[in-house]
Amino acid sequence: MTQPPDGLPVYRLLTGPDDATFCRRVSEALALGYRLYGSPSISLSGERVIAAQAVLWPQVTSEE
Repeated sequence: MTQPPDGLPVYRLLTGPDDATFCRRVSEALALGYRLYGSPSISLSGERVIAAQAVLWPQVTSEE
């Protein structure tokens, strides 16, 4: 498959509270065929930890 399914973009930045739901969203993207892009990031929002992880569709390279 050269394009992500269901019209999803080739680059996605997943964000949310650092919890099981966020981890499931990242895992679902990986199961669809996305690859991790870069390192995860975390930030504090009040008392909550917010996580971010970029994912990239594998047919896209940084040289394009």
